[in-house]
Amino acid sequence: MELFGITGAEYIGYLASFMVLLSFTMKDVVKLRLVNMMGCFLFVLYGFLIPSLRVGLPIIIANGAIFLVNFYFAVLKRPSSDPAKN
Repeated sequence: MELFGITGAEYIGYLASFMVLLSFTMKDVVKLRLVNMMGCFLFVLYGFLIPSLRVGLPIIIANGAIFLVNFYFAVLKRPSSDPAKN
């Protein structure tokens, strides 16, 4: 499916790029990580939608790894409000 000559996969790629860019405007680190995780998820999806897996595989691997790092620090190891513990 194309709209204005842009495929659905490309729209997902553009949305992923926007989400990653938006995450860098966040002041709250947890929000930054959550928005970045959404961008990484969209990039992984985009990587699978690219017709050539040879091209998409590095996108999938890199963003999958970044997603896991963000998940670890945002969800599993939540920052405490006590600065002495960080």
